Amino acid sequence: MLNYVSIDRQLRDIKERIVKACERARRDPKAIELVLVTKEVEPKRVREAYDLGIRDFGENRAQEFVEKKENLPRDIRWHFIGSLQTNKVKFLVGQVVLIHSCDRLELAEALEKQAKKAAETVDLLIQVNTSGEETKHGFEPDVVEAAVSKISGMGRLKIRGLMSIGPNTENQEEIRRSFRSLRLLRDQLKKSHPAMDWRYLSMGMSSDFEFAIEEGANLLRIGTAVFGERKK
Repeated sequence: MLNYVSIDRQLRDIKERIVKACERARRDPKAIELVLVTKEVEPKRVREAYDLGIRDFGENRAQEFVEKKENLPRDIRWHFIGSLQTNKVKFLVGQVVLIHSCDRLELAEALEKQAKKAAETVDLLIQVNTSGEETKHGFEPDVVEAAVSKISGMGRLKIRGLMSIGPNTENQEEIRRSFRSLRLLRDQLKKSHPAMDWRYLSMGMSSDFEFAIEEGANLLRIGTAVFGERKK
């Protein structure tokens, strides 16, 4: 368990590493946004990070999000970053600032239906499986163009960029290749859909966020490196 001082120290360490990665990539650290992942993290520890100035937090599970939202400050900007079942969208529409994990058309349709019902709009990222791993969710890269065309026609959904999860490997080049392919895909979509907002590349977690920054990420999802390992 990390105490208050440890969370403070870990956050400072992460921010220093972000700055150094940006220096290597000749990027502005101010362009990098950080979402702290609170999966299985107790609300009091989330509050500690909040008290240190963090406002963007990400949840993987709808029920856990609902419970935490009720017990934490109202000005937190909640992100949903996990695999989402269609029967859970009612808990998220109008309640989170960004859904990172739109990984199939069925989910987009469910979000559109719920958004119409609630008279809301939904900001989302298209999740792409750039690693090719069967355990990863997301659209295959070669169908993203068609998926974007369909989703962009849904009046209540607003695509804000792309998201991917790096491969489960220690091979640095494989990790970089996965992130690089998402950036190149984003650049391609910018040309084919120039009127759309492609501001976010959500990629990079505790184990690989520096590679992600060097390959173009501007939205990081970090949990373990700040809160420590989850309970088994």
